[in-house]
Amino acid sequence: VTTDTKRRVKEHNSGKLGAKYTRARRPVELLYSEDCEDRSEACKREAAIKKLSRQQKLILIQSHVADS
Repeated sequence: VTTDTKRRVKEHNSGKLGAKYTRARRPVELLYSEDCEDRSEACKREAAIKKLSRQQKLILIQSHVADS
């Protein structure tokens, strides 16, 4: 959850501000994002996405790429 996705991806790829998980997996690439009304809604959506299976997540990404 962030208000500036470009800045957050840059943080993950460059400095110590990125998540510990991504430090060993650089460079990271943002494949999917959604806009939400507020932080609460964004956190709920993030939790829902995390509960999806890998296959469901891949379908979500593919549908997002097809729409772009």
